[in-house]
Order: sequence, then structure tokens, then C-alpha cells
Amino acid sequence: MSLTGKVAIVTGSGRGLGLAYAQELARHGASVVVNDVDAATAEQAVKTITDAGGTAIAVVAPVGPTETAKRLVQTAVETYGRLDILVTNAGVLRDTVLWKMSDDDFDTVIGVHLRGTFTCVREAATYMRENQIAGRIIAIGSPTGQRGNFGQTNYAAAKAGIVGMVRTWALELRKAEITVNAVIPVAATAMTATVPYFAAAVEAEANGEPMPAFFRHDLGFGTSDDVAPLIAYLASDAAASVTGQAIGVGGDRIQLWSHPEAVVTAYHDGGWSATALEAEFPELVGAHQQSVGERFPPLPEELAR
Repeated sequence: MSLTGKVAIVTGSGRGLGLAYAQELARHGASVVVNDVDAATAEQAVKTITDAGGTAIAVVAPVGPTETAKRLVQTAVETYGRLDILVTNAGVLRDTVLWKMSDDDFDTVIGVHLRGTFTCVREAATYMRENQIAGRIIAIGSPTGQRGNFGQTNYAAAKAGIVGMVRTWALELRKAEITVNAVIPVAATAMTATVPYFAAAVEAEANGEPMPAFFRHDLGFGTSDDVAPLIAYLASDAAASVTGQAIGVGGDRIQLWSHPEAVVTAYHDGGWSATALEAEFPELVGAHQQSVGERFPPLPEELAR
């Protein structure tokens, strides 16, 4: 699989998962526009890629404003002659419970994640359509957007919204042969580092040690190296038939998340009255409903100490 001759933008790629995505795309031959809000971080990311034999340039700017989206696309086209791939990864966290969340906490996260994805995809898709490029757009979601997470109203809303936009854009851009997918990393990140449940896994990753098999296999929780290959695959010509999907990946596992088909379908002659719902709905939901306490399985004894 080769991305030679392709040009990619990866937002929020100065460090962490975003940097891993940029490095993987470059490793397969793509020229990459790296983006971060910190100049030193962005330049170090570029150096990491070029030292490994890849090609990259940095754009230092906050994602969200239309001006940044235009600058990213313009830099790709002026520097490398075209744009084939966009990965929207940039994000921030402002975690707190609902009753303590300020307007600024909410707006900041929505602005970077949701608006930033929208403005960058709009700019890239416009360029691809006008230049008849069968491009690849990959938006980064989160398990929080699929299941929710305590203290993350803003983040959950943004990530769920991204998947909704991806499914819409896949329909709108199909005729132009532009694929649009959401990747949902299940991996050690700045967010998971704060969750006590994942402490053993995050500590192992930070120390360069193998992650416990329980996390990798049973939970499908891994590292950036487990996620990056999916980004490269979806960016390639081999994935031309894959679009409109939300794909979770981590550890040893890959999953289609929230595929747009009903999980349970039931009918009631004459419609569903409150009495009928009271009698039948709990059984219909059944195993598909998880309480907070059931969200994660118990840790093995050696990891729970």
C-alpha cells in the first residue's frame, strides 16, 4: 500500500495520536502538513518526520476559524501541488460536571472539535470537488461520543456531532468519489491518562512496556501505534469503497461503532401507548442498556491492586 504522490493535512499533529497519524502517512509516502498551536511543538514534529525520510511542513494556527482551514489547504496546495487527504484530529479538553460547566468550557471544546472539523472539511472538500480529486477525509471521534463519559458534556457532544457530520458528508460527497469516515481511537491519550481504571495500561505505555493483555485483547485498548495503520489504510486507494463509517480501533480489536441500522426493532398494533411502553420497553432494551457500573468489566485481580 503506497501513498506516494499524495498530500495530507493532519490537524493537531504536533504530538500524541495526531503525530502518530502524520508519521504513518509520511511513512507510506505522503507529504504531510503538520498543524499545532505551538510553534516549537509543530517544528519538532516536522523534524521527526523528515529525519525519518518523510516530507512535512508546519502550519502553526488554532483549528476552528475558517481562516485556519483556508491556510491549511492553501499551504498544502502551494507547497506540494495538491491535497488528497485530510485528518481532523485537533482537540482540547475542558472537563467538569454539567452544573459546573461554564459557557466558555462548552464553547471552547465545541469550537475546536466540532467547528474545527466542519471548517477544515468544508475547505478540503470544496478543493477536492473543484479539482476532481477522489479525496479521503478522516475525522477523529471518541468512545465518549458513542457512550458518554462523566464530566464531558462538551466533549461528548462534539465527538457525537462529528460522527453525525461524517455520515452526512459521506452521502453528499459520494458522487465526487470522496470518502468520509470517522475513526474512534481506543488508546492511551491525555484523556485516558486521567481515568484510574486505565492506570496500569497508561503506565505501561509511558514506560515503553508491553500493555497488559487484558487491555489489548479483552478491552481493545492500545497505543497510537494500533490506531495509525487504520488512518493510512483509509487514506489509500484500497479504501475507496469504505465511506460513512465510524470505526473503533485499539489493541487487538477493530469495530464498526453505531452503524446506521437499528439494534432493536419492535412493533405494536395501533402504536405505542404509555401502558404498552411500561410493559414491554424494559425487555426490549435488555442487554443493550448499560448502567454506569457495567460500563467497564472488573479488572483482573493483578491489575486492580
